[in-house]
Parts: sequence; C-alpha cells; structure tokens
Amino acid sequence: MTYRLFCVITVAFVLAAMVVAQPNTAAAKVPRLADGHPDLSGIWAPSSTDVPPSGIKKAAAGSVSYTKIDLSGRQRVKGAIPGVLPSTPAPSYKPELQAKVKDLFDRESKTDPVFYCGTPGVPRIGAPRRVIQLPNEIVFFYEDIAGDRYRIIPTDGRPHRVNANPSYYGDAVGHWDQDTLVIDIVNFVEDTWLGEGGYFHTDALHVTERLWRDGENLVWQATAEDPNVLTAPWTAPAQVVKPSNVALEESPRCIETAGNLLLNNDHHGQR
Repeated sequence: MTYRLFCVITVAFVLAAMVVAQPNTAAAKVPRLADGHPDLSGIWAPSSTDVPPSGIKKAAAGSVSYTKIDLSGRQRVKGAIPGVLPSTPAPSYKPELQAKVKDLFDRESKTDPVFYCGTPGVPRIGAPRRVIQLPNEIVFFYEDIAGDRYRIIPTDGRPHRVNANPSYYGDAVGHWDQDTLVIDIVNFVEDTWLGEGGYFHTDALHVTERLWRDGENLVWQATAEDPNVLTAPWTAPAQVVKPSNVALEESPRCIETAGNLLLNNDHHGQR
C-alpha cells in the first residue's frame, strides 16, 4: 500500500466516523423527561378547523383588542418531516356509499353536527392545544367552538376498558414507539365525522394517533379505519404545530339559533 493510498483511506475513515458521531440536530433539540421520553408538554398553536379563521376581537371595559391567531397548524406539511406517514386528502369510501358522502357534504350546513354545536371527535379535532405529560398518563386540552374538551390517556400499559360506554372521543390507550407516542382508540359513537367533507363513520371506527417532536415543534398525525364504510385505512395529512404563548381561555357557551334558518347549502369555508 502506498503512502498516498494510506492517507486517502485514513481520511475516509475519519470522515465516516465524524458522520456517525454527528448528532441529529432536530433530535438534539428535543427536550426529554427523566424517563427518556420526549417531552410533549406545552401550549401549542391552534390546529382545529373550528377556531376563528383570522383572529379574536374582544370588547371589554370600553376598549377593543384584537388577537391574531397562528393558524400554521392547519396548513399541510411542506418539505420532508421525519416520521410523517404517506397520506391522502380524503378517505376512500365504498362505491355504494360515495353518493351519501357527497350528499352530506353538499348539505353540510344542515347535516354536519358541528354546525349545531356538535362535538368534532377524533381525528377531526386535530392536535391538542395543550399537553400535560405525566409518568403514567398524558392529558390533552382543546379549544373548540363546541366547548372546552379534554382527554386523559393512560400510558402505563393497561388495555382498553371492557365495559366503557361509547363516546365521541372513544376509549384511548397510549404507548411509546421509540420517540413517538402512539394512541390506540376504539369504542366510538357514530355522531361525528372524520372531517368536514361529509366523512361519516360507524361504531366500527378505529383511530391511531401519533405524536412526536420535530425540534421545537409538535407533529400530529392520525389514521382512521372503518371496514364498514372505507375501502382502506385513511391516514390524514400531518399537522406540524408550533409552540405558543397564547394561554387557553374558557370558551363561551355554544348556542346555535340560526342554523335552521339557512336557505343555502353553506359550507364551513364560507364562515
């Protein structure tokens, strides 16, 4: 072996070692708890479609204030985010049910329960606004036009409850898959939609939520399965949610008095 070839090989080995030793920048920035899991706790920017489209106007004590809302969590993910699964904009319904989906969407202002203060459910409500992470459970808080919602999800390895009543947010249990919190949810009522497009479901709905950190941001993505109506599991587009310093506020009581007076088939996008 010549001296020149030896130097080239040595340099190659050094560079390879540097690549292996170089930490992932995003992973290095992820805060962790004492148990080693990523810390998902914090207040996060709104991501639900049920928050005001631009901001909140407040009038109190003779003064008016306007708070702009960060709606970046609603936007589709741009660029490659580690861990994001392939997704489609809409679920795929069985051929004989596609006309029903279209009818529900065409008459959304009369068929969507959310128009009448109904609960969005999962996965429609999206990523939580606040997360409190404890050793054996994690708590999600939401801001929603239908009221303040919360979920308590055990992460201590317990199974689903056997005799739990069906509910809007189902029966959820969580576990960690390396740095990703995976939440398995079953036992739903049929009164919610998967999304605003008339995406109804049955009580056979099974949802898997995944949450993880990408640097300072929280990433949320969900997959819905319902063999009664869908041709395949639907993985919704991921939401990348930024940290927020806007505290949660108590939502006013939702009272819908004008929905039944609508003459046109209005949609959420027209609000």
